Amino acid sequence: MELLAIGAGPANLALAVALSESAPSWLVDSSLVVEQAEDVTWQRGMMMPWARSQVSFLKDLVTLRNPTSRFSFLNYLHSVGRLDDFINTGTFTPHRMEISAYLRWVATEVPIPVEFNKKAVRIRPVRPESGDLEGWQVTFSDGSVISCRNLVIGGGRDPYVPEAFRSLPAERVIHSTEFSERIGKLDKFGAHRIAVVGAAQSAGEMLWSSYQEFPHARLTLLMRSIGLVAYEGSKFTNELFYPSFVGEFHSSRPEARRQMLDEMYRTNYGGLAPDLLNSLYHQMYQDRLTGTERIDMVSMSDVTSTRMDGDDVVLTFTDRRTGQSDSVRCDTVLLGTGFVRSMPRHIRDLADSLGLADVEVTRDYRMVVPGGTAAGCYLQGVNEATHGIADSLLSVLASRSGEIAADIVRHYENDRVPSRTA
Repeated sequence: MELLAIGAGPANLALAVALSESAPSWLVDSSLVVEQAEDVTWQRGMMMPWARSQVSFLKDLVTLRNPTSRFSFLNYLHSVGRLDDFINTGTFTPHRMEISAYLRWVATEVPIPVEFNKKAVRIRPVRPESGDLEGWQVTFSDGSVISCRNLVIGGGRDPYVPEAFRSLPAERVIHSTEFSERIGKLDKFGAHRIAVVGAAQSAGEMLWSSYQEFPHARLTLLMRSIGLVAYEGSKFTNELFYPSFVGEFHSSRPEARRQMLDEMYRTNYGGLAPDLLNSLYHQMYQDRLTGTERIDMVSMSDVTSTRMDGDDVVLTFTDRRTGQSDSVRCDTVLLGTGFVRSMPRHIRDLADSLGLADVEVTRDYRMVVPGGTAAGCYLQGVNEATHGIADSLLSVLASRSGEIAADIVRHYENDRVPSRTA
């Protein structure tokens, strides 16, 4: 096989479309996308019916690369008879479930096949006796093996579970990536005590969803920040999410990159959507008015330890202002703690097998490996340190997929690979 893409999320679906629109037919016919889940679902753990994207529908899989593509979000709406209705909503930000449905539609329409229930458990570089890297061998949980010349890894980052929570029983801790699936198993009318940890969008959405779904629950939000704040979303700031900014970021000095990442933190990780902030505030105000408060917010606090006390989960936290410690008892902990910033475990394991101390990628997202090689490994969505904060977001999907597709084809042309069949 010429190309194997691991993960059928937006990144690799955008790449599949870019290849189908620009690559030679023999490459398209010998490419495959695999997905460990049973279907394509965007942000599976946070699929609440009211949840919306914070990104314009024009930043779909194709429009910023090829506005005439038949795989655009607007063409999807047209194909399902909902274009007029969407236009009439007067919004640029679709519901999350609608973006997920769009991705499923692309997966069924794109010429490159997508196979489900294929979880990659090992990636091994293929080296003959000459020592030159010739390709990759991927082993899956069902025992099957696929060999390829080009590998694209787009499975996302590993969920971040802070050390303090790792000793708690797994059934008591729910990370945002599992929220929608696991929260529904709780008794809807139970008198639950739920603690939410975090102060960004995922924490806010889990708090709001739990408030709505469990009318008798008591909720506590624990955060290190001084309070909940809105995303930084000015027109000037949003220019930093242009695909053209990736090159500027990549060519900057390391210290400048670090400054830009720090200053852009609140554009994605450190805030909530204004509509959600307003909903939470007005609901808490109304509850105070009627004497039915069910949400407590504890700011400027670090959860320093956790333990079980009988059937209670006890979270001990330290107030950053006073240095004093206190605790809260709950039944369930919801973690809006995001993702590990370092490279995912399977990428680190692959780097170890190549003898690499660090993972580096080129401007075109190709992993730098020792020696000359025709085999390529491309990393999607994990290159914030070198390509900017938009790397893990929808904003650059279309342009990035075009750059990766072009780089793959360019390497074939440079190697003077003859026309071939699948």
